[in-house]
Amino acid sequence: MKERADIGVFGGSGFYEFLKGVEEVWVETPYGAPSDRVAIGEVAGRRVAFLPRHGRGHVYPPHRINYRANLWAMKELGVTRVIGPCAAGSLQPHVKPGEFVVCDQFVDRTTGRVDTFYDGPITTHVSSADPYCPELRELALAAARKKNIPVHPRGTVVVIQGPRFSTRSESRWFSSQGWEVINMTQYPEVILARELELCYVNISLITDFDVGLEGDVPPVSHEQVLKAFRENNARLRDLLFDLIAAIPSERQRCQCGQALRHARLG
Repeated sequence: MKERADIGVFGGSGFYEFLKGVEEVWVETPYGAPSDRVAIGEVAGRRVAFLPRHGRGHVYPPHRINYRANLWAMKELGVTRVIGPCAAGSLQPHVKPGEFVVCDQFVDRTTGRVDTFYDGPITTHVSSADPYCPELRELALAAARKKNIPVHPRGTVVVIQGPRFSTRSESRWFSSQGWEVINMTQYPEVILARELELCYVNISLITDFDVGLEGDVPPVSHEQVLKAFRENNARLRDLLFDLIAAIPSERQRCQCGQALRHARLG
């Protein structure tokens, strides 16, 4: 397929419209169908591909998303940098709804998800010590601060299987570990990007306090998540526009494009 874009954006819950006046393309992949057609347009002179990870209308719950097809579609379009905004809950009192977290670590608590492109015969062990692109993280933080958006410069996201939300006991356990953010889609999305040598940055928009926090915290609902996301869509869109404009044409301060160099045996 002819190269069409160099920056990709995965839309999260409630964030299905990002680009206007776009060309929509369907990308065939060896791993089946991606979540939807990919919308391709221009932002600040850059070609950008947008794909709603749940599909339009939120038809794919987190555990049924074809993450491999979604990442492969981006790669097939020529994308080298991926931005993955998402709705997330807070596990700590100092991380408040309406604030953003640029995560630097994840903890995987999912089960049964297909989470690698490399099933053999070449054994491949990609490092996930620092799973998020340091260059994109710096640029995302700078873009948030430029817009006076309250942002946390680092955080660990614990990824649960879904589609259910956590019990209070589970949530209290996650909080007690010091983890800041809870979400259902960051894994395996981020590590599949690394396997394809794509840069990846997460921007978590905090929509609620998770139920394990001390005090009278009502259980989260899907309606509440979507409401919070809608209320903050304009801020997120402005941040993404500034971030895209700031991304250099060539990778300068990361090793994401060399992730496979020392990952293969034999």
